[in-house]
Amino acid sequence: MINGYFKFMLMTQFKHIECKNLSVKYNSEFVLQNINFEIKFGEIFFIAGRSGCGKSTLLRQIIGIETPYEGDIFVEGEDLINSHSQKREAILRKFGVMFQSGGLLASLTIGENIELVLEKFTNLSFEQIKELSILKLALVGLAEFYDYYPAEISGGMKKRAAIARALALDPSILCLDEPSSGLDPVTSASLDLLIKELNKALKTTVIVVSHDLSSILNIADRVLVLDRDIRGIAAVGSPADLKKRQDDEKIYKFFNRLP
Repeated sequence: MINGYFKFMLMTQFKHIECKNLSVKYNSEFVLQNINFEIKFGEIFFIAGRSGCGKSTLLRQIIGIETPYEGDIFVEGEDLINSHSQKREAILRKFGVMFQSGGLLASLTIGENIELVLEKFTNLSFEQIKELSILKLALVGLAEFYDYYPAEISGGMKKRAAIARALALDPSILCLDEPSSGLDPVTSASLDLLIKELNKALKTTVIVVSHDLSSILNIADRVLVLDRDIRGIAAVGSPADLKKRQDDEKIYKFFNRLP
């Protein structure tokens, strides 16, 4: 019998998400064309590139907010694009998402923000929901801030609270859209460390949309780089490999902070 650790190690060799021939078109203009890539179980996978290259657009396709013009997306081998009703809902429940703005409701405490998700999607009692909400906040170092409103905490703490809410339903895939946006370097580095710790502790696949090179070099297992000019993928690989790559001037300059 395979124990949990070795089962996880075997899973990391397989695809958690696979995108095939994915194209996204708004009105008459393609934003992304013929995108093909895979994300492995348990890895921290960055979607990077310069502003306007389609990073957040690609994430919206992956998490089912938008439907691509053509192509397929498979999540744990299941067809997201062509699924419907309960099957589609079950696939989407595998995702926990922190949007760039955080999206915390200002009229609720950060604890109540998490409880709102649990109330809608579980049949737990009030006591169980509150206990679980505090547990999720503890995961991100905010258990003692359960009764605080979003306006009463710092920008970095809001990001952590939004991550706690994204983890409310124990997703197997955690998606973070520009998590370091608006944060100072020290707070951003602290958030990077949290993401890495959550990935290790929860065995959760993490997808991060970001152009923050420090974050990419610090915590990414692999990086997909989008290019606006080609409306597609310029490169995929580990940060170390992409930093040494000299056959593509744009990639080399991006990973070496060159103008």
